[in-house]
Amino acid sequence: MFSEKSAGAVIFREEQGEIFYLLLHYAGSKPGSRGYWDFAKGHLEEGETEEAAARREIEEETGLKDLSFVSGFRQSIDYFFKFKGRTVFKTVAFFLAETRKKEITISDEHIGYQWLPFEEAFKEMKFANAKNTLKQANNYLIKGSILG
Repeated sequence: MFSEKSAGAVIFREEQGEIFYLLLHYAGSKPGSRGYWDFAKGHLEEGETEEAAARREIEEETGLKDLSFVSGFRQSIDYFFKFKGRTVFKTVAFFLAETRKKEITISDEHIGYQWLPFEEAFKEMKFANAKNTLKQANNYLIKGSILG
């Protein structure tokens, strides 16, 4: 079995006391698929730390450079997927990062983006592990010194 490691972040911004989360629209791999909404993430390059990979991937996928990573938050998810007939085991480390920018520039990997409050973002997400990551990040912000 093959394995991959990726890193990304739950990106948020605050506007007039409300938190908005960034979701990227990934195109579906099957014809007719509407795709899915998820966080910015990507593969670690050789010798790269998880946080360095997350920063690089976020910049590549969104153009965001002004990220402030929230200390102490790291959520990991694992899943299997098929690629060219092979089963791949993937681990993704997610951090929590704040930006002050609203406008982003998406890469050609995505077909759209949106900033949503927690409840709406949670409803848009398809995968249970992504929903759980969003929930954990939101709880961390609420209980932590950032919003509490």
